[in-house]
Amino acid sequence: MTSIRSTFFARSALALSLSFAAFAGQAADLGSNLILNGKAEAGTSSWSAYAGTDLFQAVAYGNNWVKPNEPGPVDRGGFLFAGQASPYSAGYQLYDLSNLGAAVASGQLAFKLDGYLGGWTDQGDNAQVTVFFRDSQSNLLSTALLGPVTPQDRNNQTGLLYRQTQGFVPVGTTAIELTLSMERLNSNDNDGYADNLSFVLNTPAVPEPSTYALMALGLGGLFVARRRAAKK
Repeated sequence: MTSIRSTFFARSALALSLSFAAFAGQAADLGSNLILNGKAEAGTSSWSAYAGTDLFQAVAYGNNWVKPNEPGPVDRGGFLFAGQASPYSAGYQLYDLSNLGAAVASGQLAFKLDGYLGGWTDQGDNAQVTVFFRDSQSNLLSTALLGPVTPQDRNNQTGLLYRQTQGFVPVGTTAIELTLSMERLNSNDNDGYADNLSFVLNTPAVPEPSTYALMALGLGGLFVARRRAAKK
């Protein structure tokens, strides 16, 4: 059975392409969280809705959603993201990688995507973060997924669990679209939850000159030790 989420993405291929044709995302910086308002403390600001699809909402921790003492981030603040009453809620942010062209071309631009995802009791409603890597012609090069967290993962308890994934930005990527979506599978409310979302780009650290010197000394010592052993 095809889920609401997969149907949405299948129908949104053209919309995604058109959105990138008019790309105007924020410039991507290294080492910082690119997701604006990833903790829901500013409501749903910085998130854009897809045409014809409800944007998720920001709700206060409490009895109607996730209680402050239920599983979730330690530094959870006062709010989290939750789906609207509709079967599917989604929002996105765009990132421009034009200033990181050399790093992308090297194939060594790494990403780390993490955050807390969850749901309500034994219901299957869930949240997922999807990252689309696209080239200058809006062609999809690759995707990265975070979640969903199932009721079994949560032991059928209300709450959010930490998830992370990482990898390298595909060569040829010029723009990234990050989507947070909530899917309703049970009852009348969309109880897919998310909080403390982070998406960070970075390049491998370059060793200091002193590190290279220590490596050379270590290799030299190993060579001498082998020569002495060979003479015995």
